[in-house]
Amino acid sequence: MTSFPSRRSVLLAAGGMAAGAVAAAPGAASAGQIITRQIPSTGERVPALGLGTFMTFDRWPHIPRDDLREVLRLFWAGGGRVVDTSPLYGLSEANVGEFGKALGINRRMFVTNKLWTTGRYLNDDSHAVAQRDRSLALLGRDQLDVVQVHSVVAPEMNMPILRRWKAEGKIRMLGITHHDPMYYPIIEHWIRTGDLDFVQIHYSIQMRVAERGLLDLAADHGTAVMVNMPLEKARLHALVGDRPLPRIADEIGARTWAQFFLKYVLAHPAVTVVLPATTNPRHQRDNLGALTGPLPDRGQCRQMVRHMETIDGFAGLQSMPWYPGKTFDGQVRLG
Repeated sequence: MTSFPSRRSVLLAAGGMAAGAVAAAPGAASAGQIITRQIPSTGERVPALGLGTFMTFDRWPHIPRDDLREVLRLFWAGGGRVVDTSPLYGLSEANVGEFGKALGINRRMFVTNKLWTTGRYLNDDSHAVAQRDRSLALLGRDQLDVVQVHSVVAPEMNMPILRRWKAEGKIRMLGITHHDPMYYPIIEHWIRTGDLDFVQIHYSIQMRVAERGLLDLAADHGTAVMVNMPLEKARLHALVGDRPLPRIADEIGARTWAQFFLKYVLAHPAVTVVLPATTNPRHQRDNLGALTGPLPDRGQCRQMVRHMETIDGFAGLQSMPWYPGKTFDGQVRLG
């Protein structure tokens, strides 16, 4: 095995990656290019690495937040464009909006948001409208790129609301999300019968349930796929620790474990954008390294999984708590 630099030691030249470059789809990017993917319903291309904000951007204003602002700055400078947030993520929306405005990018970001409300009675959309308008105000926007039914909450009620907003120009695209594979059959139903532009699902080198049909179904129906928890909320890093990367990492241009895990997810052609989250600017540079260079083919993906299966605890990773050893000081409380 070859030893590689750790996640904390790698500092990538993020500013050198061209934001608008179109990579060879879907497998690799040439030198100086970033991997982009096409949104089937609109034909536009977006960088394949986005930024998640659950827990990580949920921080009170009186607590130092320079690290979060730097994470967003580096993300943008490195070619990232898709930022995912939600009204349920505590202060994340407000912080994304504040930092985006300060950096002059809030109206240029590709913002994906969520709707989670059922109103006081059936078909009452007043709560949804209030939630949407607050999101627009916090983010400094007139329009949201994507709004998704959060965690499959009342899609029969909320999907018509999103369709109306789309027709009115308040949002450009709509979708549905969940992080628990137990709900994938419902998401698959909406892929088959609805008019979804996006779905957002949990998919990683350890959580591969989506490979059993959902990803192919989305591709067949022209539905873009956002991936949450590609790094399993730091659990994959806690599992591998300081172990050296396997030799196959060199073949796919992965210099760190983060790039190894992200490239596995990006390798699936149905994946449109992956949403790792971090509070650490060095980790943001590290994650951006997955946005360039080769991606594994199917055979290499199988080798990557086989290697992970040799590590104790890999099979039971889902029973580990999120963000092992890390605490967050924001509005959201887990457990």
